Amino acid sequence: MKDPNKPTLYSYCILYDNGAAPNPFWGICTLVICKPMIRRATQEGDWVVGIGSKNSPIGDISNHVVYAMKITDKMTMQNYDEFCKEHYPNKKPDWDSNDFHRRVGDCIYDYKNSSDPQIRKGVHNETNTETDLKGQYALISNHFYYFGDNPLELPDYLKPIVKQGRGHKSKSNDPYLEDFISWINNQGYKVNSINGNPQMKNKIMKDPDYVSKCSRENKDESEEDLKIGLKCK
Repeated sequence: MKDPNKPTLYSYCILYDNGAAPNPFWGICTLVICKPMIRRATQEGDWVVGIGSKNSPIGDISNHVVYAMKITDKMTMQNYDEFCKEHYPNKKPDWDSNDFHRRVGDCIYDYKNSSDPQIRKGVHNETNTETDLKGQYALISNHFYYFGDNPLELPDYLKPIVKQGRGHKSKSNDPYLEDFISWINNQGYKVNSINGNPQMKNKIMKDPDYVSKCSRENKDESEEDLKIGLKCK
């Protein structure tokens, strides 16, 4: 059993930085769709770090941090739906809005019928439901940094946390946890700050077929994430 007094640093390659996973808008950073294994495994106090991809829309950013969030709350996806309805209604996606931030809301699952949640129109569709719901939980942070298309390069001594491809790192990051926290908190950025735009923003606003493309890409990634599962180190 995990020692609750020892946080874990989870790192993974964020292949599709579209503003929905994570969703850093409206004052809190949330991870509610995609990365089902991380959402199931993390606890309050843990850190989740999205590392850039070699094949990102802005080039090779494989040694850069796209976002980092300290988990300050964790709740079921059903509770997250209720939480958003009461406190963060703008997290519910409005795909017909001209406001990018409303389009990429991550409160995608409507639990009017708790046994069979319905999907709201957003960056995912019905093909993603099974893998999204297998994550079981929504991760919430009020201590985060989001860099998007302005990613922050890691110093050499922290580059061992870099993860490329599918899956994630966790246990192997233990020696770097304290150094990472000290480093990220002392880069001169305000906590809960948005320091760049999502790398896929233009595609979302201009490509009418983006939803189907994004859904297919995220489905493949999440299925692989579940296959790798607890083998991740």
